[in-house]
Amino acid sequence: MSTVRVQVSACALSATVNHLRLRPNVVVSFNNHFAFRPQRKPLCVSLSSVPPSQPFEVAVKASVTTPNRLGDCPFCQRVLLTLEEKHLPYDPKLVDLTNKPEWFLKINPEGRVPVIKFDEKWVPDSDVITQTLEEKYPSPPLVTPPDKATVGSKIFSTFIGFLKSKDPNDGTQQALLSELSSFNDYLKENGPFINGKEISAADLSLGPKLYHLEIALGHYKKWALPDSLTSLKSYMKTIFSRESFVKTSAQPQDVIEGWRPKVEG
Repeated sequence: MSTVRVQVSACALSATVNHLRLRPNVVVSFNNHFAFRPQRKPLCVSLSSVPPSQPFEVAVKASVTTPNRLGDCPFCQRVLLTLEEKHLPYDPKLVDLTNKPEWFLKINPEGRVPVIKFDEKWVPDSDVITQTLEEKYPSPPLVTPPDKATVGSKIFSTFIGFLKSKDPNDGTQQALLSELSSFNDYLKENGPFINGKEISAADLSLGPKLYHLEIALGHYKKWALPDSLTSLKSYMKTIFSRESFVKTSAQPQDVIEGWRPKVEG
């Protein structure tokens, strides 16, 4: 019987021989037995992204209470969370936003954070930054499907409305509760994360905002999440205890001081 040779791609191993734990790039001969011979050239290129040779430089808000500590900007944390979850090295440049240094205003005249350096060019805006990171480094994937990307997106604005409110009867508290309840119901049916079992970009955006909500409303309004929102409470506990979140979160006192101007006006 003639020998039939089958080239096995490193990207798609045959189920027939998968249990033999084949090494990538081999030739398999079927002739009443298996024979293996290495090939000189790889058959495919891995889809995994190669990490950058140097850490990303990222300008982020500095703490207003503690020297050399990260500040309370949820948009900065979103970017750092993305870098952490993708296991990409970075070098945070702490910026005092009350006294912006000349080097920072030179790279970003608008004076806003976060800003990251891509290929010798400084790029602002957390939306643009996280999207670019996903395109450049797609593994592990953090993409949220379009139909789920806006889940919980109104929570932050309703939180701010309630936090700034001076009138207990203006409906801002009820508006926030409505958004939180809707999100709780969504998680109950679709969780534990917004995109199901795996964390995604939407969680990395919403998580820091919920962290601010919990601390700021607890301090300024003596308000806490209702016990009935069990799925939301579990979600927040899971996000807040994640290693990447603990590493990039602001100190509670910075969150409190960061919102003071909006509360006290």
